[in-house]
Amino acid sequence: MITAGVDCGAKNTKVVLLKDGEIVAKSIVLSGFDQRAAAEQSFAAALEMAGMSKSDVSNITATGAGMKEAQYAQDTVTEVGADAKGANFLFPSAKTIIDVGAEEGRAIKSDGKGKVIDFAVNEKCAAGAGSFTEAMARALEIRLEEMGPLSLKSQKAVPMNAQCAVFAESEVVTLIHAKTAKEDIARAVHDAIADRISSMVRRVGIEKDVALIGGVARNVGFVKSLEDNLEISFSIPEEPEYVSALGAAIVAAEHAKNK
Repeated sequence: MITAGVDCGAKNTKVVLLKDGEIVAKSIVLSGFDQRAAAEQSFAAALEMAGMSKSDVSNITATGAGMKEAQYAQDTVTEVGADAKGANFLFPSAKTIIDVGAEEGRAIKSDGKGKVIDFAVNEKCAAGAGSFTEAMARALEIRLEEMGPLSLKSQKAVPMNAQCAVFAESEVVTLIHAKTAKEDIARAVHDAIADRISSMVRRVGIEKDVALIGGVARNVGFVKSLEDNLEISFSIPEEPEYVSALGAAIVAAEHAKNK
């Protein structure tokens, strides 16, 4: 049986194809201004990679902020539900899941079998998501990919008081004018994000093992700041940005079996 999961995220749209519980293809495209087109493009790319056609797929389930734009999907699942299913598939022992994407952060407590027990979402402020890092990278005039490795070179913790991306950018400019080292500013940015995510995780409660997913899990500076803040280590998949799409594909398989 072949199923598909579509994650229509704020920055990227991802698709994962499953065949009898095994990943056979995945694709990612920028969501851009036309998420409907991005959903079509990503699905077509995954099918081409697998050498399949849409008629081969038993069920397609969508998730993400733009899930309604994947009009070819038969079903939908919440981002929280998809995260829990995907993380459990990759890390069966994980009971706490932290998902940090471009525009949103989520903390989820699971029963260890993919069922959500409790969750919290940071959806109203970019200061707890990947877009905050992007804005700060622009202020520092460096590439986003440089932020994480740069912050690991820091030898000094610099407090960042602003809790809003707009005011934080102004604060970064002030730090630059004060001749603060860029690596220390980069660390301060990641520490600020980690503070927001950590407080959310603690509200839900931490139960080991802990999985960190979402595109921001690729940022080594953020991972270090979050591990230091929570005083724990995480299980991180090789491609953390695909976990929600994977979870949606698993839900699609459950829907197909039930039907």
